[in-house]
Amino acid sequence: MEPSGNLYQNLPADQSAEVMETLAAGRAVRIERIVSCGQASPPGFWYDQSVHEFVVVISGAAELRFEDEDRPRRLGPGDYVTIAAHRRHRVEWTSETEPTVWLAVHYDER
Repeated sequence: MEPSGNLYQNLPADQSAEVMETLAAGRAVRIERIVSCGQASPPGFWYDQSVHEFVVVISGAAELRFEDEDRPRRLGPGDYVTIAAHRRHRVEWTSETEPTVWLAVHYDER
């Protein structure tokens, strides 16, 4: 039987930390569910990933900031963004009133 599930089920009871769960992975791709509950990047911290990332907010809300943009981007259900490898970015905030469920696809073009 092939693995299956529901992105909205089995959300973490402890919401004090962001939870990342790999749903599928291969040689050049990793798909994960991320659940955030009020988390944000630490002050002064920037993600600088070695692979590309496609991320979509499934539920909740968040705000992403890119180092090379003047304003942050607010994301809600259905909103997505592709982040090129080494494009510095951070999470400014995630909803504190409901879990923010993200679907992230990390991939290498090689």
